[in-house]
Amino acid sequence: MNDQPQTQPAAKVLGGLTPYLQLDGAFKASEFYQKAFGAEQVFFYPPDEQGRTMHIHLHINGSTLMISDFYPEHGMAAVKPQGFTMQLHLGSDDIDAWWQRAIDAGCQEVMPLQVMFWGDRWGNMRDPFGVEWAMNAPVNAAS
Repeated sequence: MNDQPQTQPAAKVLGGLTPYLQLDGAFKASEFYQKAFGAEQVFFYPPDEQGRTMHIHLHINGSTLMISDFYPEHGMAAVKPQGFTMQLHLGSDDIDAWWQRAIDAGCQEVMPLQVMFWGDRWGNMRDPFGVEWAMNAPVNAAS
């Protein structure tokens, strides 16, 4: 029997640009994103003695999102998210269900879903970790 720790296989990175969020409570955020956005947690490093993790890999809507806790002792101090929005591009038949699931999970509506000047339905919200999320979908001809 092999008593050596097993290395979890790396998960496939989806897409060509990967957002990487540092949050206070990465495991809680992962659980929240699974509930709010249908995320699948495909990889993580186990928590340290303080319950923090240096890496969680999620798949959301065909893309990769990576998150970790803050590690001020390694130069990654806690800072509030600012100046960016995570945007989900959805189909016209999907956006209402995605929107409601996120609101029901605990996201706070910032701007309600509406037809915007560029012709798509768009709205944005803030998650409990302070991250801004937007959803965008083409307007269905039946809408």
